[in-house]
Amino acid sequence: MTNKNNTVLYTGVTNNLVRRVYEHKEKIIEGFTKKYNCSKLVWYEIHSDSYNAISREKQIKAGSRKKKIELINSMNQEWKDIYDELV
Repeated sequence: MTNKNNTVLYTGVTNNLVRRVYEHKEKIIEGFTKKYNCSKLVWYEIHSDSYNAISREKQIKAGSRKKKIELINSMNQEWKDIYDELV
């Protein structure tokens, strides 16, 4: 997720992407996304189990900003909010 100007990047893991993005957008949960106004879903991956999902989250978080930008650009070059495609 990112903010309106695409200057902040947030990576997280969930078992219900639609619910979790909604919570971020509506600022229901205190934390990073609320503090930095991250309300735009620009990229996601789906994994078969939580172990793989958490491992991948750690890998992404350990990577550079450049790597994260490359991931987003590979799926969403315009950095449009793709949340509506999920619901």
